[in-house]
Amino acid sequence: MAALAQAKDSVTISMTLEPPTLDPTSGAAQAIREVTLQNIFEGLVKMDRTGKIQPCLAQSWEIAPDNVTHTFKLRTGVTFHDGTPFTAEQVKFSFERAVAADSTNAQKQLFTPIAEIAAPDPATVVIKLKQPTANFIYGLSWGDAVIVAPQSAANNKTNPVGTGPFKFVRWNRGDRLEFARNDAYWGEKPALAKATFRFLSDPQAQVAALQAGDVDANTNLSAPEAVAQLKSDPKLKVTIGKTEGETVLGTNNAKAPFDKLKVRQAIAHALDRKTIALGVYGFDVTLIGSHFSPLHPAYVDLTGTYPYDPAKAKALLAEAGFPNGFSCTLKLPPPSYARRAGEIVAAMLGQVGITVSIEPLEFPQWLERVFRNKDYDLSIIAHTEPLDIDIYARDQYYFQYRNPEFKTLIAKISGTLDETARNELYKQAQQMLARDAVNGFLFILPKITVAKANLDGMWTDWPLPVTPLAELRWR
Repeated sequence: MAALAQAKDSVTISMTLEPPTLDPTSGAAQAIREVTLQNIFEGLVKMDRTGKIQPCLAQSWEIAPDNVTHTFKLRTGVTFHDGTPFTAEQVKFSFERAVAADSTNAQKQLFTPIAEIAAPDPATVVIKLKQPTANFIYGLSWGDAVIVAPQSAANNKTNPVGTGPFKFVRWNRGDRLEFARNDAYWGEKPALAKATFRFLSDPQAQVAALQAGDVDANTNLSAPEAVAQLKSDPKLKVTIGKTEGETVLGTNNAKAPFDKLKVRQAIAHALDRKTIALGVYGFDVTLIGSHFSPLHPAYVDLTGTYPYDPAKAKALLAEAGFPNGFSCTLKLPPPSYARRAGEIVAAMLGQVGITVSIEPLEFPQWLERVFRNKDYDLSIIAHTEPLDIDIYARDQYYFQYRNPEFKTLIAKISGTLDETARNELYKQAQQMLARDAVNGFLFILPKITVAKANLDGMWTDWPLPVTPLAELRWR
């Protein structure tokens, strides 16, 4: 009975990737946000499980008629885990730090519209933008916009200090991360006193741990072939939900021969998306033809832009000056969807004359070599941030797609406050990316959640890749 009682106020959750750091403002890895956002760290606002924006450290906000002045009323009586009082000054510090020249914030563009931040009193923040920005509040729900304190910010990578419902306890690298309930939390007290994230990169190890009861849940199972088997276990419940994860064959548009449109078009015609997705998952998932979520009202189905046509692919390669094809490297991060899709993609490209060498990388290597240094030809990764089509307007982003017309369009979208008009512009942006075959657009990453039958609160869908521990409770 003692063991059972202990289980009722603690949880062990497995996930595929270990975060490289624990500071969501320091890098692009999804795993950082998955463990820390809404657990350790909080923003002025937060995204709920339906994708709606809710108050968080800001209890309310007003947007002036000029659409540039945003006034946030902050919660009072909130403290950081080290006892530091939360005030408007930390908000000012966090956002100015995020946009600073030496910032490593992966979503610095969220803050570039800011012209001025004022803290007229401890519970008020006034942010003036350079121009009206349609998705400014929405972006503040991302992990990149969490509020940190000046005295602890430098150490958040290894000793994170936030305002959230859970506090950092210890991190055994390569194994697990342990949190404890923050009993001084400003909001509703979490049901759980302890939480552990275990890092299990091997898909079969994830399944075995669930079946043995060694873990209580898995955030997104890497072994889709085990779904039927796990569903038949009465001790477990399995859901297949949606994410915002556009999974792409990332292409280095600035590197020959991928700087030639006809080469990228040939690659697009060589990819049978449906076969790739079935090979990865064994069941149908949503296919995409551009970088946009089908959950958004502006979505356009562009999967027919470059239909599967190996003969057309060969002809385009010949027109581009490669009648005998060419050789390239496909650098793959650890997730099973990337490794499995990579094998199939390599075979398909081989059928049209493109000889692909696969190079598996650990995730820190992938971040360093592919994402930061752009030292790659092709890669496969899911981009899980919501509404992130604007990454294609960044010249230095790792795709290295540089299209002034697209940049102008994204700037226009940002300044268009009318939703109907903005959605029409989003449609144009999707069509431009599809037409330019910037990447091989593959499918939307599903979320396969497995949990013990009496554990409630795991998110079925991922409008944002987070696992809020405060929403979990045992029955």
